Amino acid sequence: MNMITRIKGLFSVKSALQASAAGIIAAGVIVSGVPQGLIAAHADPVAVQAPQVPSFADVVGAVSPAVVSVRVQTNIDETADNGNGFSFNFGGEGFDQLPDDHPLKRFFKEFGGPGFDGDGNGRRNPHKMPHGKGHLRPTAQGSGFFISADGYVVTNNHVVSDGEAYTVVMNDGTELDAKLVGKDSRTDLAVLKVDDKAKRTFTYVKFADDSKVRVGDWVVAVGNPFGLGGTVTAGIISARGRDIGSGPYDDYLQVDAAVNKGNSGGPTFNLSGEVVGINTAIFSPSGGNVGIAFAIPSTVAQGVVNDLIKNGSVSRGWLGVQIQPVTRDIADSLGLSEASGALVVAPQEGSPGQKAGMKKGDVVTAVNGEPIKDARDLAKRIAGFRPGSKAEVTIWRDGKSEVLSLTLGALPADQTQAQADEQQGDEQTQPSTDKALAGLGLSVAPAEDGTGVTVTDVDPVSDAADKGMKQGETITSVNNQEVKTPEDIEKVIDKARNQGRPKALFQVESQEGTRFIALDISNKG
Repeated sequence: MNMITRIKGLFSVKSALQASAAGIIAAGVIVSGVPQGLIAAHADPVAVQAPQVPSFADVVGAVSPAVVSVRVQTNIDETADNGNGFSFNFGGEGFDQLPDDHPLKRFFKEFGGPGFDGDGNGRRNPHKMPHGKGHLRPTAQGSGFFISADGYVVTNNHVVSDGEAYTVVMNDGTELDAKLVGKDSRTDLAVLKVDDKAKRTFTYVKFADDSKVRVGDWVVAVGNPFGLGGTVTAGIISARGRDIGSGPYDDYLQVDAAVNKGNSGGPTFNLSGEVVGINTAIFSPSGGNVGIAFAIPSTVAQGVVNDLIKNGSVSRGWLGVQIQPVTRDIADSLGLSEASGALVVAPQEGSPGQKAGMKKGDVVTAVNGEPIKDARDLAKRIAGFRPGSKAEVTIWRDGKSEVLSLTLGALPADQTQAQADEQQGDEQTQPSTDKALAGLGLSVAPAEDGTGVTVTDVDPVSDAADKGMKQGETITSVNNQEVKTPEDIEKVIDKARNQGRPKALFQVESQEGTRFIALDISNKG
């Protein structure tokens, strides 16, 4: 159809419409703009029949009275802080002790500043600028929740750790003073007790069995993000057993409910209103929520909280050895069929492990017959015992299993991973002549103090370089045999090759501590 045909068609349609309209007018009258005999069309509203997502309102309504905000105050000595990173110290005097004609005082009176309410009238605001000894100022704010009718509150250790006074703010705005019952830095948990002279009965919540929580289950987080008390967010369990490097007992639930600063210490609930986790950390390049938050599992929290309420501290079993994971390379170097267990880097002098005969290079494969998956598993397993408990520890040494019987000690309050207490050798040192270890990409020389072999050079394209070995580090043993010369290393490697092992286990010491590295020895050079 060409353009002319289209235009003719339009005139034909128009003529037909005019004829129809004339007929309608002839047949009747027009009422309210609608020809008689015609009915005005009305569109129906959109209505979608779709599955309805369950509401969280019932859960939130039930648990919200049990969730609180936690405010922490700390003593500030003489130095006043305006909250923006600037501190002012006037020889022990407060800002308001300055003469009225002092230029600093005139400036802040005019423009508002620390110690003033900002309206230019110079009125003192003690909350903005405490001064002198004995004055408290707010330093932290987080979340928490009641776990008993008489006012025990659970929160994070990092919320209250530096505090000297604590205030619990309920969801109806009621403020109550609280005392610190106990705290545990290793699990980042703390317990407060409300000082309630009215002896009221508080709404409280209970811990769930988080072993029944599945990845994908709905959860609801309630807390105090950015000081906005009573904020509710929802999401799902994203993962279980997360190790974020915060401590030896990491076993976090990962959730994608929005968690931000101020949510710390707040609860994450299942749809039955039970606490499945306690929010403690977020992963955030920006500092705000990106959908990755970590919560302490309820079963971990429950045991710690009970100990804190009963004793004010947590008692844990102590083995007293520094450990590291067993990689596939390390397993090959030791003749282990699986890359599991915990490699002993060094037993601490006088520790239960050292007394029982544990040595560096041993691999702990089981405790009381239960297999150990990795170093973190061993740390949690030992911590689960009470001090004084008897334990049977299975180790792998020199290509075979042994069982050591021991009595666990008590983990010291500030115990960190034990460092090796190496004895300094008094043997005459060998001449410091560099020697290349064929096929390993290493040049070594006897250490000046006789305690091992110093790495003098590392081939940048070698397996040793890939594993992080550096010039200046000291090799103290290979396959758990002490070495003092390059010839010692070669003998041990030759023996391992004759046994058909593709790797050799090097113990390496540096300023950062001791570690084990498994190097490929299949290439004879």
